[in-house]
Amino acid sequence: MTNMPGFTRSNNARLGIPGLILAAGLLTQGCSSLPERTPIPEESYSESLVLGMSGLRHWGDEELQLVPDLPSEPTLEDLRAALPGFVGRELHILAISGGGANGAFAAGLLNGWSVSGDRPQFTVVTGISTGALIAPFAFLGSDYDHFIKGFYTQYSTEDLVEEQGWLRSLFRGEAGFDTSRLRARIAGYVDEGLMEAIAAEYRQGRYLFIGTTNLDAARPVIWDIGAIAESGQPGALDLIRDVILASASIPIVFPPVLINVESGGKAYDEMHTDGGVSRQSFLFTLSAPEDSIRSLNIVGQGRAYLIRNSKLEMPWRPVERKMLDIAGRSASSLVHTQGLGDLYREFLAARKFGVDFNLAYIPSTFDAESEELFDRSYMQKLYALAYEMAVDGFPWAKSPPGYGSQ
Repeated sequence: MTNMPGFTRSNNARLGIPGLILAAGLLTQGCSSLPERTPIPEESYSESLVLGMSGLRHWGDEELQLVPDLPSEPTLEDLRAALPGFVGRELHILAISGGGANGAFAAGLLNGWSVSGDRPQFTVVTGISTGALIAPFAFLGSDYDHFIKGFYTQYSTEDLVEEQGWLRSLFRGEAGFDTSRLRARIAGYVDEGLMEAIAAEYRQGRYLFIGTTNLDAARPVIWDIGAIAESGQPGALDLIRDVILASASIPIVFPPVLINVESGGKAYDEMHTDGGVSRQSFLFTLSAPEDSIRSLNIVGQGRAYLIRNSKLEMPWRPVERKMLDIAGRSASSLVHTQGLGDLYREFLAARKFGVDFNLAYIPSTFDAESEELFDRSYMQKLYALAYEMAVDGFPWAKSPPGYGSQ
C-alpha cells in the first residue's frame, strides 16, 4: 500500500488511494451485487487448514517461532538439525516494503547490488504488497534479477490492470480495477520451476515469507511460502500466486482475494488483501528468545536490510478546502506514519538481537512524478536511480530518522 504514485493529475489523483478507500467506505455501506461468500467463523479459525495442512500461515502480530518443538535446552546439534540455514553461517535478512510502482526502487537496488559483487545470499526474505512481487526472486538470488527488472521497467497500467469505472465499482463491485491481467503476469513468472526452486532452498533452511491482511480479523498474516512450495499438495502453486496477488491488492483499488480453508470438515473462505493495510514491512516478527539467537553460532554479526519503497517524508502539497481532499491527505499521512513506525519497531528489534540494521529509501532528491498507477517512464527512472546508487555501493542508513546520523 504506502504512498503509491499515480494519482496526481485528476480529481481522483488529488484524493489519493487512501482517500479513495475512505470515500468508498462511506459510499458503499450495504451496496454489493457480488456472490455470497462463506467466511470462516472466528471460533473455527484455530483448527483451520489450508491445502489440508496446518502451519502454512501465522498471525503477523504474534511471535513466530521457526522451530517451536526444540528441546527446552537445545544443543548446537539440535539447532543445526532444525535451522541449517542459520547455525554456523552468516545471517542476512531482507525485508521489502510496499509502495506500488515504487517497487522499481527495490528492483533497481537489488540488481545494482548484484553488479557491485557484494550482495549476500539472504537467509530470510520477507515481502509485503509490491515487495511480495519482488521477494521470491530476491530470495532465489541474482540469477533471477531479470525477472524483477522486466516487471518494473516494461509494463504500464494497462498491461497489469483494467479500470472498471469508479461509479459502477463504488455501488456494485469491490474495486475500481480488475486484476486479471496482473494475476496472469504473476502466473507467468511464478511457475512450477520457480516453486521447485523455492522448495529446494527451503530444504536448505532458508525462509521466504509474504504478508497479507486478513480483513475478517483485521490482522496481519504471514505466509510461509517455502513450506507451501515444499508441501507437495495439489493447489500449492495456485495458493502461492493467490498470496502474492492478495498481498499486492490495495483495498478498493484492487479486489481482495478469497483463499479457501477448511475447519471441522467444512469449507470456508478467508478474505485477504494488501499486507500494507496492517504492516508496511517486517523483519523480526520471526523471533526467538535472545539466548537462542546467541546460541546459533552465527558467523560474524547478523545483518538486516530493509528496503522502504518510498521517501521518508511526505511531499508538501496545499490541500483544498474540500472534505474528500482533506480526508485523502489525512489518510495518506496516517499510512505514511504507520510505515515509519514499522521502521522504528524493526530497528529496536535489531538492536535487541545484536543484528546490524541497514535501511534504504527513495532519496528526497528524486523528483519525477507518476502520471498513472504504473507509469512505465516513472518506474524506469526510479529503477535507474536505485541501480546506479547500488552499483557504486549503496549508502545504507544505519537507523530510522530521529536516531542520530543517517
